[in-house]
Amino acid sequence: MTQRLAHTALVVQDYDEAIAFYVDVLGFDLVEDTYQPEQDKRWVVVRPKGEGSASLVLARASSEAQQAFIGNQAGGRVFLFLQTDDFWRDYKLYQERGVEFTRDPLVAEYGTVAVFKDLYGTLWDLVEFSTES
Repeated sequence: MTQRLAHTALVVQDYDEAIAFYVDVLGFDLVEDTYQPEQDKRWVVVRPKGEGSASLVLARASSEAQQAFIGNQAGGRVFLFLQTDDFWRDYKLYQERGVEFTRDPLVAEYGTVAVFKDLYGTLWDLVEFSTES
């Protein structure tokens, strides 16, 4: 049996502002943005550049209950992990683009990592794993 995670849903406030952040600021690819009239919503998929990247479905909150989880889908923990092949390149680029880092870079046995927030406050690790990992 072969299985893999295809998408992770990320609840957002607004499709267009989320696309702007993930595509223009983080440099992700916009894979799909299709209106679904039967549900009056959009199917928006983004993913980091690179082969084998998992993708995010940017899902606009459609209820007050969903709205409450925007920016806090993991209860204050890091929710997503963005692996890079060059930590310092991406760290500096993201700083230049105004990304807010909440934890300074740390060089550890497993690699180099820093925590940043997306436009809604969702916490991410930017990480370059060491070759031993």
